[in-house]
Amino acid sequence: MKSRTLLTLAALLASAPAARADVARYPIPNSTFPIALAVQVPSTATTYYISGQVPPVANKDADPASPQAYGDVKTQTVGVLNRIKGILEGLGLGMGDVVKMQAFLVHDARAPMDFKGFMEGYTQFFGGSQPNLPARTTVGVASLANPGFLVEIEVVAVKDAK
Repeated sequence: MKSRTLLTLAALLASAPAARADVARYPIPNSTFPIALAVQVPSTATTYYISGQVPPVANKDADPASPQAYGDVKTQTVGVLNRIKGILEGLGLGMGDVVKMQAFLVHDARAPMDFKGFMEGYTQFFGGSQPNLPARTTVGVASLANPGFLVEIEVVAVKDAK
């Protein structure tokens, strides 16, 4: 009788749908800052590493090696995040699937790091109508590949296997 009960229980468990483990996002305690303190990704998720993206040209009349060609930090941030959004959509993902972000902002005598402008662009994509916040690092760098770039962003996104 005992082995029959165990076989019945095993059959029931085998036929039950697998529990779906979701990405868990942990907010910063007592804070409304729009990043996650930590993000936990289940082993069932597929991970996508999106290479660093730079801003598109905003002013075709400006010198392509100048910030005027790409805009201020807010404009560049929005341009870069729109590029990332397009890449993610091409992979069947969205901005809500981003779990980790690294942002590189130029910080030198010519252009001090404009964190406020960065946040104005960033919050158009995270923390408002799209509440899934990534863990994030923002770093000031001396320069990027083009002297006109003030912003470069790379992300890691995940999608649960269904």
